[in-house]
Amino acid sequence: MRVRDPSAGETIDEALALWFPGPKSETGEDVAELQLHGGRAVVASVLSALGKLEGLRLAEPGEFTRRAFENGRLDLTAVEGLADLIAAETEAQRRQAFRQLKGLLGDRAERWRASLIEALALVEAGIDFSDEADVPENLIAPALVLAQNLRHEIAAALTGAVRGERLREGLIVAIAGPPNAGKSTLLNRIVQREAAIVSPIPGTTRDVIEVHLDLDGYPVTLLDTAGIRESDDLVEQEGVRRARQRAAAADLVLWVEEAGENPRKRPPIAGKSASLAYWLIRNKVDLGNSKTPIKQINESESQFNIILSISALHGKGMNELMDELSSYARTYFAIDDSALVTRERQRKLLEETSAALDRASKEGIGGREDILAEELRLASRALGRLTGRVDVEDVLDVIFSEFCVGK
Repeated sequence: MRVRDPSAGETIDEALALWFPGPKSETGEDVAELQLHGGRAVVASVLSALGKLEGLRLAEPGEFTRRAFENGRLDLTAVEGLADLIAAETEAQRRQAFRQLKGLLGDRAERWRASLIEALALVEAGIDFSDEADVPENLIAPALVLAQNLRHEIAAALTGAVRGERLREGLIVAIAGPPNAGKSTLLNRIVQREAAIVSPIPGTTRDVIEVHLDLDGYPVTLLDTAGIRESDDLVEQEGVRRARQRAAAADLVLWVEEAGENPRKRPPIAGKSASLAYWLIRNKVDLGNSKTPIKQINESESQFNIILSISALHGKGMNELMDELSSYARTYFAIDDSALVTRERQRKLLEETSAALDRASKEGIGGREDILAEELRLASRALGRLTGRVDVEDVLDVIFSEFCVGK
């Protein structure tokens, strides 16, 4: 078909027009699609021509996806999966986002909610119709069984929540150590470009430098931090404070020291998580300060998980370091379809559901059917908010703002 400007009558392009009648379209509404030749001038001219027609306007960011959600074509977890799929930078992120888009968590949550409604119906029947002859006397016991089974399932789903969220955001690896140990040179060597300024002057790096990396299909955020030492310089003190803070919150710390220095036996940074790993990277072996083989320096006594000797400047030992980093990422992200949770919002709502189910079990044992029913309602409501069935207006704008125009 020919696409013409309605005001000038000029033909802009020859295109393919497709018609998708609702409710089976992607958004659940009637949708027309123009497949144009993709030049910028063609697209701009067609958009300008369409804008001249009464009642037509550009879609807001995420508006098509929001309409699909409001018309029941997607639930909220699938919407989040779609946003993550669009933003995915690595193969592992793409796989996780696609599973979420296809209902990995949403379908499970709907099944859990159906079981909760069944349990709630049993409890309320026992409360409201206890004097009816055809209503069994003890309806609390089967309701409690349903609630306890759900609590166990949700607890299992929450087990891998942190790593599911981290896969979406990326593994955090902090490069830390004293000044002039070669931290910035190591960062540049890993990312294979000059991302950080390298200087022989101690204290060159003042703020934290972040670089995103695709490591064998896994997302990694690499942090180059200020040299950690005592200083009278107020700016450097702030850099050291930030370095300690970011390193403590990382998943892995590469503590870099010159190979000629006495090797440490314990990490000098206290992590906030018990799972934080520490590797000792003994740098500048090209200067002849160390002849100790890779991974053999006081390893039996050291509290570092791994000890490596390298030359970040010349590349010696870098293959071993990169192999170790790749192996660590694969092990850290060793998650399968059981990793249902990929966002903090999802995790908090499942934790809320689990807490309500836990209280329901305790109240049910005490014989308070009214309180048991209320806790089951709270659990059901949390699951409804997870998929977007109830009370989610406060989060919709935040979620859909992640989309670009036309998605």
